[in-house]
Amino acid sequence: MRILMFGRGVIAAAYGWALERAGHEVEFYVRPGRAAAYGDAIDLDLLDTRHRLRGRRVTGKWPVRYRESLEPDHDFDLIVVSVQHYHFAGVVSFLAPRVGRATVLVFNNLWVEPADAVAALPADQVVWGFPGAGGGFGDDGVLRAALLPTLFFGTLGGPPAERGQAVRTAFREAGFRLQETSDFRGWLLIHFIQNAGLHTQSLRLGSLAELARRPRQVREAILATRELLPLVEARGVDPRRHRGVLLPFTAPSWLTAPVLAGIFGHFPPARRVMEAHANPEELRAVCRDTLAEARRLGVPVPRLEAAERYFAAGTTV
Repeated sequence: MRILMFGRGVIAAAYGWALERAGHEVEFYVRPGRAAAYGDAIDLDLLDTRHRLRGRRVTGKWPVRYRESLEPDHDFDLIVVSVQHYHFAGVVSFLAPRVGRATVLVFNNLWVEPADAVAALPADQVVWGFPGAGGGFGDDGVLRAALLPTLFFGTLGGPPAERGQAVRTAFREAGFRLQETSDFRGWLLIHFIQNAGLHTQSLRLGSLAELARRPRQVREAILATRELLPLVEARGVDPRRHRGVLLPFTAPSWLTAPVLAGIFGHFPPARRVMEAHANPEELRAVCRDTLAEARRLGVPVPRLEAAERYFAAGTTV
């Protein structure tokens, strides 16, 4: 399969590496002028947990191919999009006249309505998924990330079509486990508020790594997420369809906070994600957009309101 990773972010690089190792032909689309700046290889420091619980460390230079243009008659089979949620609309506008015959895998955090977000793309060419990886590029240009074994897939209604099945097969054959949900819209919105709840505390403390060392603040993050549940309900999400995902936030916080803090701080893949994340503006934007929606719908979110000074001005304290 010929695969185009849109951009050279953490998710694109980590999964591009895994897919190429599985035998696929992978290229990266980058903005004009970026290819020369990036060079011809990505410096990797990956913790690959697909086959080993605590992970296998992969380091070294990975030679990659970049392109700075995309013509409508390209021959890519799959385009993978994973960008900051506030850049997604621009990516869709760019791809709409250039998608060709390719399947587009939306591997993205979203807070707008998913169907509206991809309305400019051919509906039968869109597949919905979500990565299980994280990390960041350091100041030295090295990608430090954890590649987790599970990916999340679903649809906005009905079973996966042929294109969706083909994408799932590609990731299974690359060694990933897939978790399916029949309400992917709800799953995405719940994931977004989980992030917002977490970042009420990570921004207050200055980093995700610092949050991982503070069980009391992890508990506050859990309670902040719980307070956001009425917001997704106001948008038509039925939490009962997502009991498993929500359990850490709906169970007694005195029980779940130490467990999550232990995972964040001591389980190597989670610790790698927390320590390596390098885009605080993304965290601030998640909180800002969640708060704006809560105000629009008149849903009280006291913990998010209390944390506003840590993200409203774009600086941490």
